[in-house]
Amino acid sequence: MRTLVEHRPPRRATPERMQRYARTALVIGLALLGLWIIHDFLGALVWAAILTVALWPVFERACRWWPAGRRIVWPALFTSLAGLVIIVPLVLIAVQVGRESRDAFAFLHDLESNGIPVPDWVGRLPVGAKAVADWWTLNLATTFDTNDVLRRFSHGSLFSVTREYGAKFAHRLVTFVFTLFTLFFLFRAGDHVKLQLLEASQRVFGPKGETLARQMVASIHGTVDGLVLVGIGEGAAMGVAYLFTGVPHPVLLGAVTAVAAMIPFGAAAAFGGAGIYLLIQGAPGLGILVVAIGLAVVGIADHLVRPAVIGGATQLPFLWVLLGILGGVETFGLFGLFLGPAVMSALILLWRELVGPRAEPVSPA
Repeated sequence: MRTLVEHRPPRRATPERMQRYARTALVIGLALLGLWIIHDFLGALVWAAILTVALWPVFERACRWWPAGRRIVWPALFTSLAGLVIIVPLVLIAVQVGRESRDAFAFLHDLESNGIPVPDWVGRLPVGAKAVADWWTLNLATTFDTNDVLRRFSHGSLFSVTREYGAKFAHRLVTFVFTLFTLFFLFRAGDHVKLQLLEASQRVFGPKGETLARQMVASIHGTVDGLVLVGIGEGAAMGVAYLFTGVPHPVLLGAVTAVAAMIPFGAAAAFGGAGIYLLIQGAPGLGILVVAIGLAVVGIADHLVRPAVIGGATQLPFLWVLLGILGGVETFGLFGLFLGPAVMSALILLWRELVGPRAEPVSPA
């Protein structure tokens, strides 16, 4: 039996298809080239976008109250306020560090001469007082050679360290200024950018693209409220606790606690350090009280308030919010605080659409 094999002529690419392939390759190539050109400023663009999304509801309310200031006044005011919120705490911390430098050098000198003496409360321990006192005397009550640390910083190494950190500071300053410029222009053209992004998402991803984009924006709003606002509340509560327990500089330490509380479980380092300070100063009861108040505040904020705020805005279980925050910080640094939950929210939305109820029952076969 003879088998007849039909030979089909190879399909030739039409000019329209060739042009489409060439246009796609050109777009991808130009996009990659553009990202490579501005890669040093991608961080500034991302931060500007995050701040714009976070502040946009308040900005829109202000524009409805006074529409004439939408082009210049309100963008300039909101950009200035965002810059001051970042600059003022850094300046206050730098001034406070400069004021405390003399006390820090005095503490180092006393540490070099006497070490950390055994506190009185160690002798009043009901169990293990002698063992704790012996350990403290062996490890903490001895003298420290702080001059050996200072000798390591020779003139050459000090110059190189200053030059390295000076270059990094200059780069951070330029990035910060560029972030503010970008933020100003995003506020001015926010309506047009929003419409263009929604139109692009609809053309590329269809009707689900707009839903996905709105879900990611809502997750950023919820994350900002849940991390920043709740963190400020934790810092304020702990600042009052620091004030009444005698911790030095309660306002400054409360601000540090607020910043640390924006990262889950980060506030424990702040109030834990305050508790250790009171313990060393001979006030173990106050130290335990500060730690207990801190655990209560963090427990309420992280297990009740924060899940309700973030989960209510994103319709996302707090476990996935927590994984998005921690994984985002591990992968992207501070950007991950906001990008991580946004990505997880989009993935959960896609998963719910994939496994959602069907219009018709599925056949057992």
